[in-house]
Amino acid sequence: MDQSNTLYVQMFGNFQMYYNGHPLTGERLRDTHFTSLMQILLHNVSAGVSRDYLEDVLLGDRDVENRHQALQTIVYKAKKKLKNMGLPEVNYIVLEKGIYYWNSQIPVSEDAAVFDSLYKCAVECDDEKRSLSLYLEACYHYKGEFLSTYTAVLWASAEARRYRKQFCECVEKAAAMLREKEDWGRLEELGRYVTEIAPFSDWECLIMEALVESGRYDEARKLYADTVDNYLKERGVYPSAKIMETMEKLGNQMQHSYAVLDQIQHNLKEQSEDVTGGYQCSYPVFRGIYHMVSRLMERGGQSVYIMLCSLVDGKGNPMKEGERLEEMSVRLSNAIKASVRHGDIINQYGSGQFLILLINTTREDCDIIEDRINRRFIIGRQRTGVEYHVNSVICEA
Repeated sequence: MDQSNTLYVQMFGNFQMYYNGHPLTGERLRDTHFTSLMQILLHNVSAGVSRDYLEDVLLGDRDVENRHQALQTIVYKAKKKLKNMGLPEVNYIVLEKGIYYWNSQIPVSEDAAVFDSLYKCAVECDDEKRSLSLYLEACYHYKGEFLSTYTAVLWASAEARRYRKQFCECVEKAAAMLREKEDWGRLEELGRYVTEIAPFSDWECLIMEALVESGRYDEARKLYADTVDNYLKERGVYPSAKIMETMEKLGNQMQHSYAVLDQIQHNLKEQSEDVTGGYQCSYPVFRGIYHMVSRLMERGGQSVYIMLCSLVDGKGNPMKEGERLEEMSVRLSNAIKASVRHGDIINQYGSGQFLILLINTTREDCDIIEDRINRRFIIGRQRTGVEYHVNSVICEA
Protein backbone atom coordinates (compact mmCIF):
# COMPACT_ATOMS: atom_id res chain seq x y z
CA MET A 1 0.00 0.00 0.00
CA ASP A 2 1.34 3.43 -0.98
CA GLN A 3 1.48 5.30 2.37
CA SER A 4 1.78 8.64 0.57
CA ASN A 5 -1.86 8.23 -0.47
CA THR A 6 -3.05 7.55 3.09
CA LEU A 7 -5.36 10.00 4.84
CA TYR A 8 -3.88 10.57 8.30
CA VAL A 9 -6.43 11.59 10.94
CA GLN A 10 -5.63 13.20 14.30
CA MET A 11 -8.32 12.72 16.94
CA PHE A 12 -6.24 13.25 20.10
CA GLY A 13 -6.24 16.94 20.96
CA ASN A 14 -7.50 19.08 18.10
CA PHE A 15 -9.10 17.35 15.10
CA GLN A 16 -7.00 17.45 11.93
CA MET A 17 -6.62 15.57 8.65
CA TYR A 18 -3.42 15.22 6.61
CA TYR A 19 -2.91 14.02 3.06
CA ASN A 20 0.46 13.70 1.32
CA GLY A 21 2.01 15.33 4.37
CA HIS A 22 -0.13 18.47 4.16
CA PRO A 23 -2.87 19.45 6.65
CA LEU A 24 -6.35 19.81 5.20
CA THR A 25 -7.33 23.04 6.91
CA GLY A 26 -9.22 26.21 6.12
CA GLU A 27 -12.84 27.26 6.13
CA ARG A 28 -14.04 23.74 5.32
CA LEU A 29 -13.23 22.42 8.81
CA ARG A 30 -15.33 25.23 10.29
CA ASP A 31 -18.40 23.70 8.65
CA THR A 32 -19.96 21.91 11.63
CA HIS A 33 -21.83 19.30 9.56
CA PHE A 34 -18.77 18.50 7.44
CA THR A 35 -16.43 18.22 10.42
CA SER A 36 -18.87 16.12 12.47
CA LEU A 37 -19.46 13.79 9.50
CA MET A 38 -15.72 13.32 8.93
CA GLN A 39 -15.01 12.68 12.61
CA ILE A 40 -17.58 9.94 13.09
CA LEU A 41 -17.01 8.28 9.69
CA LEU A 42 -13.21 8.23 9.96
CA HIS A 43 -13.41 6.94 13.53
CA ASN A 44 -15.60 4.07 12.35
CA VAL A 45 -13.79 3.20 9.10
CA SER A 46 -14.36 -0.56 9.35
CA ALA A 47 -17.83 -0.79 10.88
CA GLY A 48 -19.38 2.26 9.22
CA VAL A 49 -22.21 4.31 10.71
CA SER A 50 -25.92 3.58 10.30
CA ARG A 51 -27.97 6.19 8.47
CA ASP A 52 -30.37 6.61 11.42
CA TYR A 53 -27.55 7.16 13.90
CA LEU A 54 -25.79 9.57 11.57
CA GLU A 55 -29.00 11.56 11.23
CA ASP A 56 -29.30 11.74 15.03
CA VAL A 57 -25.70 12.96 15.36
CA LEU A 58 -25.84 15.54 12.57
CA LEU A 59 -29.45 16.72 12.75
CA GLY A 60 -30.27 16.15 16.40
CA ASP A 61 -33.81 17.08 17.44
CA ARG A 62 -34.26 19.72 14.77
CA ASP A 63 -37.60 19.70 12.98
CA VAL A 64 -36.52 18.56 9.50
CA GLU A 65 -39.23 17.54 7.05
CA ASN A 66 -37.19 14.85 5.27
CA ARG A 67 -34.26 13.70 7.40
CA HIS A 68 -32.96 11.23 4.79
CA GLN A 69 -32.86 13.98 2.19
CA ALA A 70 -31.18 16.38 4.60
CA LEU A 71 -28.46 13.82 5.34
CA GLN A 72 -27.94 13.13 1.64
CA THR A 73 -27.43 16.86 1.08
CA ILE A 74 -24.80 17.00 3.87
CA VAL A 75 -22.98 14.00 2.37
CA TYR A 76 -23.12 15.48 -1.15
CA LYS A 77 -21.61 18.77 0.02
CA ALA A 78 -18.95 16.89 2.00
CA LYS A 79 -17.85 15.02 -1.14
CA LYS A 80 -17.44 18.32 -3.00
CA LYS A 81 -15.35 19.74 -0.14
CA LEU A 82 -13.11 16.64 -0.07
CA LYS A 83 -12.47 16.94 -3.81
CA ASN A 84 -11.63 20.64 -3.43
CA MET A 85 -9.22 19.75 -0.63
CA GLY A 86 -7.14 17.82 -3.15
CA LEU A 87 -8.07 14.21 -2.41
CA PRO A 88 -8.12 11.78 -5.36
CA GLU A 89 -11.47 11.85 -7.12
CA VAL A 90 -13.41 8.82 -5.87
CA ASN A 91 -16.83 8.25 -4.32
CA TYR A 92 -15.52 9.16 -0.84
CA ILE A 93 -18.62 8.18 1.16
CA VAL A 94 -20.56 5.03 0.26
CA LEU A 95 -24.07 3.98 1.40
CA GLU A 96 -24.67 0.20 1.58
CA LYS A 97 -27.80 -1.35 3.15
CA GLY A 98 -28.46 1.65 5.35
CA ILE A 99 -24.81 1.97 6.49
CA TYR A 100 -22.49 4.82 5.49
CA TYR A 101 -18.82 3.87 4.94
CA TRP A 102 -15.64 5.72 4.10
CA ASN A 103 -14.38 4.50 0.71
CA SER A 104 -11.44 2.13 1.27
CA GLN A 105 -9.82 3.36 -1.96
CA ILE A 106 -8.34 6.11 0.21
CA PRO A 107 -6.83 4.28 3.20
CA VAL A 108 -7.09 5.92 6.62
CA SER A 109 -4.62 5.94 9.52
CA GLU A 110 -6.20 7.32 12.70
CA ASP A 111 -4.12 8.04 15.81
CA ALA A 112 -6.89 6.79 18.14
CA ALA A 113 -7.09 3.48 16.23
CA VAL A 114 -3.31 3.07 16.51
CA PHE A 115 -3.53 3.72 20.25
CA ASP A 116 -6.32 1.13 20.53
CA SER A 117 -4.13 -1.44 18.77
CA LEU A 118 -1.08 -0.72 20.96
CA TYR A 119 -3.17 -0.92 24.12
CA LYS A 120 -4.74 -4.24 23.12
CA CYS A 121 -1.37 -5.75 22.16
CA ALA A 122 0.18 -4.59 25.45
CA VAL A 123 -2.63 -6.13 27.53
CA GLU A 124 -2.42 -9.45 25.69
CA CYS A 125 1.41 -9.63 25.53
CA ASP A 126 3.07 -12.26 27.75
CA ASP A 127 6.63 -11.00 27.27
CA GLU A 128 7.45 -8.40 29.93
CA LYS A 129 10.03 -6.51 27.88
CA ARG A 130 7.75 -6.33 24.85
CA SER A 131 4.78 -5.42 27.05
CA LEU A 132 6.67 -2.48 28.60
CA SER A 133 7.66 -1.26 25.15
CA LEU A 134 4.03 -1.41 23.97
CA TYR A 135 2.67 0.35 27.06
CA LEU A 136 5.23 3.14 26.68
CA GLU A 137 4.53 3.48 22.96
CA ALA A 138 0.82 3.75 23.71
CA CYS A 139 1.48 6.44 26.35
CA TYR A 140 3.54 8.55 23.97
CA HIS A 141 1.00 8.06 21.18
CA TYR A 142 -1.68 9.72 23.32
CA LYS A 143 -1.37 13.44 22.52
CA GLY A 144 -4.30 14.79 24.51
CA GLU A 145 -7.97 14.15 25.14
CA PHE A 146 -9.95 12.59 22.29
CA LEU A 147 -11.58 15.43 20.28
CA SER A 148 -10.94 17.77 23.20
CA THR A 149 -12.88 20.68 21.68
CA TYR A 150 -15.97 18.55 21.01
CA THR A 151 -16.82 17.45 24.55
CA ALA A 152 -20.49 18.37 24.08
CA VAL A 153 -20.87 15.68 21.40
CA LEU A 154 -22.14 12.57 23.20
CA TRP A 155 -20.34 9.89 21.19
CA ALA A 156 -17.07 11.85 21.29
CA SER A 157 -17.39 12.43 25.04
CA ALA A 158 -17.94 8.69 25.65
CA GLU A 159 -14.88 7.83 23.56
CA ALA A 160 -12.82 10.46 25.38
CA ARG A 161 -13.62 8.79 28.72
CA ARG A 162 -12.72 5.36 27.33
CA TYR A 163 -9.37 6.54 25.95
CA ARG A 164 -8.53 8.48 29.10
CA LYS A 165 -9.11 5.35 31.19
CA GLN A 166 -6.93 3.25 28.88
CA PHE A 167 -4.22 5.93 28.88
CA CYS A 168 -4.15 5.98 32.70
CA GLU A 169 -3.89 2.19 32.75
CA CYS A 170 -0.98 2.33 30.30
CA VAL A 171 0.83 4.90 32.45
CA GLU A 172 0.32 2.91 35.66
CA LYS A 173 1.42 -0.38 34.07
CA ALA A 174 4.51 1.16 32.46
CA ALA A 175 5.43 2.99 35.69
CA ALA A 176 5.15 -0.24 37.71
CA MET A 177 7.48 -2.05 35.31
CA LEU A 178 10.02 0.80 35.27
CA ARG A 179 9.87 0.94 39.06
CA GLU A 180 10.60 -2.78 39.27
CA LYS A 181 13.59 -2.32 36.95
CA GLU A 182 14.68 0.78 38.92
CA ASP A 183 14.81 2.62 35.62
CA TRP A 184 14.41 6.07 37.15
CA GLY A 185 15.50 7.93 34.02
CA ARG A 186 12.68 6.56 31.90
CA LEU A 187 10.21 6.90 34.81
CA GLU A 188 11.04 10.62 35.07
CA GLU A 189 10.70 11.00 31.28
CA LEU A 190 7.31 9.29 31.38
CA GLY A 191 6.16 11.42 34.33
CA ARG A 192 7.11 14.68 32.65
CA TYR A 193 5.36 13.68 29.42
CA VAL A 194 2.07 12.59 31.00
CA THR A 195 2.03 15.63 33.32
CA GLU A 196 2.24 17.89 30.27
CA ILE A 197 -0.36 15.91 28.28
CA ALA A 198 -2.81 15.52 31.18
CA PRO A 199 -2.07 18.33 33.68
CA PHE A 200 -3.56 18.32 37.18
CA SER A 201 -3.97 14.52 37.12
CA ASP A 202 -1.54 13.64 39.95
CA TRP A 203 1.19 12.35 37.59
CA GLU A 204 3.73 14.66 39.26
CA CYS A 205 4.20 11.80 41.74
CA LEU A 206 6.09 9.84 39.09
CA ILE A 207 8.60 12.65 38.56
CA MET A 208 8.99 13.11 42.33
CA GLU A 209 9.62 9.39 42.81
CA ALA A 210 12.23 9.30 40.05
CA LEU A 211 14.06 12.35 41.46
CA VAL A 212 14.08 11.02 45.03
CA GLU A 213 15.23 7.55 44.01
CA SER A 214 17.97 9.15 41.87
CA GLY A 215 19.17 11.21 44.84
CA ARG A 216 18.28 14.53 43.19
CA TYR A 217 16.77 15.94 46.36
CA ASP A 218 17.01 19.66 45.58
CA GLU A 219 15.08 19.14 42.35
CA ALA A 220 12.53 17.01 44.22
CA ARG A 221 11.96 19.72 46.85
CA LYS A 222 11.49 22.36 44.16
CA LEU A 223 9.05 20.11 42.29
CA TYR A 224 7.07 19.54 45.49
CA ALA A 225 6.73 23.25 46.24
CA ASP A 226 6.06 24.19 42.60
CA THR A 227 3.38 21.51 42.24
CA VAL A 228 1.36 22.71 45.22
CA ASP A 229 1.71 26.35 44.20
CA ASN A 230 0.76 25.54 40.60
CA TYR A 231 -2.44 23.74 41.63
CA LEU A 232 -3.45 26.66 43.84
CA LYS A 233 -2.55 29.31 41.28
CA GLU A 234 -4.04 27.66 38.19
CA ARG A 235 -6.98 25.76 39.68
CA GLY A 236 -7.55 27.48 43.01
CA VAL A 237 -7.48 24.10 44.81
CA TYR A 238 -5.04 21.91 46.67
CA PRO A 239 -3.57 18.89 44.92
CA SER A 240 -5.53 15.75 45.77
CA ALA A 241 -4.93 13.97 49.06
CA LYS A 242 -3.24 11.21 47.06
CA ILE A 243 -0.59 13.48 45.58
CA MET A 244 0.03 15.32 48.87
CA GLU A 245 0.46 12.08 50.83
CA THR A 246 2.62 10.46 48.15
CA MET A 247 4.90 13.46 47.77
CA GLU A 248 5.26 13.93 51.53
CA LYS A 249 6.08 10.24 51.90
CA LEU A 250 8.73 10.52 49.20
CA GLY A 251 10.02 13.69 50.81
CA ASN A 252 10.66 11.75 54.02
CA GLN A 253 12.99 9.43 52.08
CA MET A 254 15.33 12.28 51.13
CA GLN A 255 18.82 11.95 52.53
CA HIS A 256 21.85 14.20 52.54
CA SER A 257 25.51 13.43 52.12
CA TYR A 258 27.69 13.70 55.24
CA ALA A 259 28.35 17.35 56.15
CA VAL A 260 29.69 19.36 59.10
CA LEU A 261 27.31 21.55 61.10
CA ASP A 262 28.80 24.87 59.94
CA GLN A 263 28.16 23.94 56.30
CA ILE A 264 24.63 22.78 57.13
CA GLN A 265 23.89 26.10 58.86
CA HIS A 266 25.28 28.04 55.92
CA ASN A 267 23.00 26.15 53.54
CA LEU A 268 20.00 26.81 55.81
CA LYS A 269 20.44 30.59 55.82
CA GLU A 270 18.18 32.76 53.67
CA GLN A 271 19.91 33.61 50.40
CA SER A 272 17.86 36.73 49.71
CA GLU A 273 19.50 40.06 50.53
CA ASP A 274 16.09 41.57 51.30
CA VAL A 275 15.00 39.97 54.58
CA THR A 276 12.78 42.83 55.78
CA GLY A 277 9.04 42.38 56.32
CA GLY A 278 7.21 39.08 56.70
CA TYR A 279 8.59 35.75 55.52
CA GLN A 280 6.90 34.77 52.24
CA CYS A 281 6.89 31.05 51.41
CA SER A 282 5.18 28.31 49.42
CA TYR A 283 2.15 26.47 50.79
CA PRO A 284 4.05 23.27 51.77
CA VAL A 285 6.49 25.37 53.83
CA PHE A 286 3.62 27.39 55.36
CA ARG A 287 1.83 24.16 56.27
CA GLY A 288 4.96 22.78 57.95
CA ILE A 289 5.48 25.99 59.94
CA TYR A 290 1.83 25.90 61.03
CA HIS A 291 2.33 22.35 62.36
CA MET A 292 5.51 23.36 64.16
CA VAL A 293 3.93 26.46 65.74
CA SER A 294 0.90 24.53 66.99
CA ARG A 295 3.30 22.05 68.68
CA LEU A 296 5.42 24.78 70.24
CA MET A 297 2.27 26.26 71.75
CA GLU A 298 2.04 23.18 73.98
CA ARG A 299 4.68 24.65 76.25
CA GLY A 300 5.21 28.23 75.19
CA GLY A 301 1.84 29.74 75.95
CA GLN A 302 2.11 32.02 72.91
CA SER A 303 -0.90 33.52 71.23
CA VAL A 304 -0.90 32.85 67.48
CA TYR A 305 -3.47 33.91 64.89
CA ILE A 306 -4.02 32.95 61.27
CA MET A 307 -5.43 35.58 58.90
CA LEU A 308 -6.95 35.12 55.44
CA CYS A 309 -6.87 38.20 53.17
CA SER A 310 -9.07 38.03 50.06
CA LEU A 311 -9.33 40.58 47.24
CA VAL A 312 -12.93 41.70 46.61
CA ASP A 313 -14.56 44.06 44.14
CA GLY A 314 -16.70 47.12 44.94
CA LYS A 315 -19.68 44.87 45.73
CA GLY A 316 -17.74 42.67 48.13
CA ASN A 317 -17.50 39.72 45.69
CA PRO A 318 -14.26 37.83 44.93
CA MET A 319 -12.43 39.47 42.02
CA LYS A 320 -12.64 37.69 38.67
CA GLU A 321 -9.62 36.13 36.97
CA GLY A 322 -7.65 38.41 34.68
CA GLU A 323 -4.85 40.95 34.45
CA ARG A 324 -6.52 43.23 36.99
CA LEU A 325 -6.59 40.44 39.60
CA GLU A 326 -2.91 39.66 38.97
CA GLU A 327 -1.98 43.34 39.29
CA MET A 328 -3.95 43.73 42.53
CA SER A 329 -2.46 40.49 43.93
CA VAL A 330 1.07 41.86 43.50
CA ARG A 331 0.11 45.11 45.21
CA LEU A 332 -1.60 43.29 48.08
CA SER A 333 1.40 41.00 48.49
CA ASN A 334 3.71 44.00 48.85
CA ALA A 335 1.31 45.71 51.26
CA ILE A 336 1.08 42.62 53.47
CA LYS A 337 4.83 42.02 53.53
CA ALA A 338 5.46 45.62 54.58
CA SER A 339 2.69 45.58 57.22
CA VAL A 340 3.56 42.46 59.23
CA ARG A 341 6.54 41.76 61.42
CA HIS A 342 9.79 40.10 60.48
CA GLY A 343 8.79 36.81 62.13
CA ASP A 344 5.30 36.51 60.60
CA ILE A 345 4.69 34.02 57.80
CA ILE A 346 2.95 34.80 54.47
CA ASN A 347 1.67 32.49 51.73
CA GLN A 348 -0.20 33.33 48.53
CA TYR A 349 -2.91 30.74 48.99
CA GLY A 350 -4.64 31.16 45.63
CA SER A 351 -5.68 33.79 43.11
CA GLY A 352 -6.22 36.95 45.13
CA GLN A 353 -5.90 35.28 48.53
CA PHE A 354 -3.12 35.33 51.12
CA LEU A 355 -2.60 33.50 54.40
CA ILE A 356 -0.68 35.12 57.26
CA LEU A 357 0.51 33.35 60.40
CA LEU A 358 0.85 36.04 63.10
CA ILE A 359 3.20 34.84 65.83
CA ASN A 360 2.92 35.95 69.47
CA THR A 361 0.20 38.51 68.84
CA THR A 362 -3.25 39.49 70.14
CA ARG A 363 -6.66 39.91 68.48
CA GLU A 364 -6.28 43.69 68.86
CA ASP A 365 -2.92 43.51 67.05
CA CYS A 366 -4.68 41.73 64.17
CA ASP A 367 -7.00 44.74 63.78
CA ILE A 368 -3.98 47.04 63.70
CA ILE A 369 -2.35 44.91 60.99
CA GLU A 370 -5.54 45.03 58.91
CA ASP A 371 -5.47 48.84 59.12
CA ARG A 372 -1.80 48.91 58.07
CA ILE A 373 -2.48 46.70 55.05
CA ASN A 374 -5.45 48.85 53.99
CA ARG A 375 -3.43 52.07 54.27
CA ARG A 376 -0.71 50.65 52.03
CA PHE A 377 -3.06 48.92 49.58
CA ILE A 378 -6.05 51.24 49.11
CA ILE A 379 -5.32 54.31 47.00
CA GLY A 380 -7.74 57.22 46.59
CA ARG A 381 -11.23 56.07 45.52
CA GLN A 382 -10.08 52.58 44.64
CA ARG A 383 -13.06 50.21 44.59
CA THR A 384 -11.07 47.02 45.05
CA GLY A 385 -10.76 46.12 48.73
CA VAL A 386 -9.62 43.37 51.07
CA GLU A 387 -11.85 41.07 53.09
CA TYR A 388 -10.29 39.69 56.30
CA HIS A 389 -11.00 36.52 58.28
CA VAL A 390 -9.06 35.82 61.48
CA ASN A 391 -8.93 32.68 63.65
CA SER A 392 -6.88 31.80 66.69
CA VAL A 393 -4.44 28.91 66.24
CA ILE A 394 -5.46 26.43 68.93
CA CYS A 395 -2.88 24.15 70.51
CA GLU A 396 -3.37 20.72 68.90
CA ALA A 397 -1.84 18.67 71.74
